[in-house]
Formats: sequence, C-alpha cells, structure tokens
Amino acid sequence: MPSSLTYALRSRTLRALTLLATGALVAGCSSAGTAGTETGGSDGRPAAVKVGLVYSRSGLLAAYGNQYEEGFKAGLAYATHGTNTVDGHPIEVTEQDDAGDPAKAVAAAKSLVGKGYKVLAGTTDSGVALQVAPLAAQNKVLYVSGPAATDAVTGVNAYTFRSGRQSYQDILTAGTLLGDAKGKKVTVLAQNSAFGKANVDAVKAVLGKEGAHVGSVLAPPSATDLTPFARQTRAGRPDLVFVAWAGSNAPALWTALSQQGVLEASKVVTGLAGTASYPVFGPAGSKVAFLAHYFPGAGGDNPVEKAMLDGITKAGGTPDLFSPDGFTAAQMIVHAIGSGSATDTAAMAKALEGWTFDGPKGREQIRAADHALLQPMFTARLKGTGAAARPELIDSVPMAEVAPPATGTAG
Repeated sequence: MPSSLTYALRSRTLRALTLLATGALVAGCSSAGTAGTETGGSDGRPAAVKVGLVYSRSGLLAAYGNQYEEGFKAGLAYATHGTNTVDGHPIEVTEQDDAGDPAKAVAAAKSLVGKGYKVLAGTTDSGVALQVAPLAAQNKVLYVSGPAATDAVTGVNAYTFRSGRQSYQDILTAGTLLGDAKGKKVTVLAQNSAFGKANVDAVKAVLGKEGAHVGSVLAPPSATDLTPFARQTRAGRPDLVFVAWAGSNAPALWTALSQQGVLEASKVVTGLAGTASYPVFGPAGSKVAFLAHYFPGAGGDNPVEKAMLDGITKAGGTPDLFSPDGFTAAQMIVHAIGSGSATDTAAMAKALEGWTFDGPKGREQIRAADHALLQPMFTARLKGTGAAARPELIDSVPMAEVAPPATGTAG
C-alpha cells in the first residue's frame, strides 16, 4: 500500500532523457516488434488491446488511486503522441474500482480477463496486489502493479511488473538520512496491513543487517484514536522511529506523536506523502526527516516530468505523489505492445525485461531477473507550515544506490 501521508521508510545498504531522445518508446509506438502484423478480424484492421485499470477509486486510498489514474491518462497520451494507438492498435481502457478490497479486485480482474483483456494495471493497495498477481500468471495476462509498495510483488512471476517504487527502495533512501545504524534501537510505527508488515520486514532486513535492533508498533488501519500507539512507541525509547502510514487517519497519527512527545524524544523518519499531507505536520514538519518517492518538481530539468505535469494540469488534474506510477505504467504498456506484441503477453513481458527508459522521475530500468523497477529516489525537508508548506529537495539518489536485492524469479 502506498503511504499517506507518509508512506514508508527504507537504509543505505540497500540509493528520463526524453523518450524522443532515446528512441525507446518512439520505436515501441511506431515500428518495433510484431504488433503491426497482428490483426483483429476479417477487415484486416489491427486488433484493439484491452487494458483494465483496477484501482482504488473509492475507500481509504481513493486519493492515491485518483493520482494514479490521472497520471495514467497523461502517460498514455504522451507515449502514443495523443493517438491512444500503438502501430494502429487502439488501446481500450476500462476502469474498475476495487475500493481497496482484495475480493473485489480479484472479482474485477477475473471478469476483465474473461472478457478478453490482455493487460491489467493499477492496484493502489499492497494486499490487493498480492491477490491479483497470481491471477496474472494463471491466466497469462500482463499485470503492471502500482502504486502498491509491497516487496513481495517483485519477482513473483513472469507476467507481473511494477510501475512504482517498493518498500526496500524507501528504506534504502531513508538510510541516507540516518547515518550509522549499528547498535541503535529502531521502532517501525505502521499499520497492521500488508503494506505495514512489508515495511517492518524491510527495515529488519536492511537496518537489522547493519546491527540495529528493530521492533514494531502496529495499529489497525481504521483506528482513529492513535494515542495508545504513540505512547507505546515512546515507551520503547527508540533512537529512530520509522513511520509507514497510508490513509485518511494520518492527521490523527501526527497529532498523537506530537502530543506524546515522540518527535522530541527520538529521530523520526517518514515518507513524504501527497500534497494534501503537507499541512498535517504543522510545526512538527521541521522535526521530521523525509524520504520521497516523488513530489512535483523533484525530477529537476526533466522533459518527461514536464510532459506529465503539463498533461495532468491541462486535463484539469493535480500532479501529486503517485502521478508517476500511472504515467510510467502507461509508458510500459505502450512499450510492451509496440516492441513486443498486441496479443502475445509472453512477448509483452519479454519486451519489458531489461528496458531502460526515461520516466517522470528520471532514468529508470526494469530489471530482467525479477522485474524490479530501478529508479531514482529523493530526500526532502518541509519548509513552511499549513497551506504554505512545501517540500524542498535535499538530494536525488541514483537508482543504483537504492536498488533492492534481486529476489524471486521472473521466469
């Protein structure tokens, strides 16, 4: 699950160029691969490629789902040069709301597959992603997951990819803010969910390996009174507190942490969430160190990011934390069709493996071995308070420095 107003944390052992410049996507859109030879019927016209977006249009993560969907539309327009076609193949997109419910997501995915959809994308919630991924392999459909952050999606099968970051990358980024973890006591404050548990596991794997003593405080995702969990966190007297949170109850969390003196008693590191979360921190924002998956402007002088920002804004949307996940998913799908196939999903997957491209965040690469999406990450601070709060870039961390260890197998 992505994070809310603070999505996740991750340490240092574990740290694009326009598509026109590289030619990678242009080739995928206009000439490469076998897509142009695949037809849809007796009229000889290229077959349509049906894409199902299964994401949280409603529920606790609806704001993130909206960011993803806006980014996807902008990415599809960009990657197809406004045509919504690849080598003449129309891309037909159908949206399904899973409301963050794995059962609803699985039902929607099965229905789409039964109707001939070759590509599935979306998945705002990590628990949902873990249920949908096996369906991709069973039904041989391409599945591009995102913004779900659980590490378990990486390497799960030959048909599953991701268009966003994963928890391990968060923690590696956080490590650049923490310094030496040896002998320190670390508490992961998170929700009792797939997303939260993935963060606990990742922090143990990274900081624990560096000699830190890692424990956790887990709260129900729907909890509204978070004071007991803030008290429990402070009572443990940790040197470092990693906050991994997602959802609308984040303001209550930060209020509780502030009231219980956690921000003064320990160093607190968390993920920089969406724009709406900035005022939530209030004066506490200056006491928190942030790792960042993305915030508008983080990409620097990047023409692909500019195209994303312009595309979303012109369509009446607002670029935010998970806009790149949707934009990148569209880039990946267009490349899979253009350089792979419009009908053969194994060829689509093969076309994505090892692909290096320029995305809104910068230079990115799909690792062939396990389909991890290697990408730059960022560190930031919040300047100002309330409505005036804005992130300020501290550093851009190259994708190689925050590459998660290879895991699972793509084949």
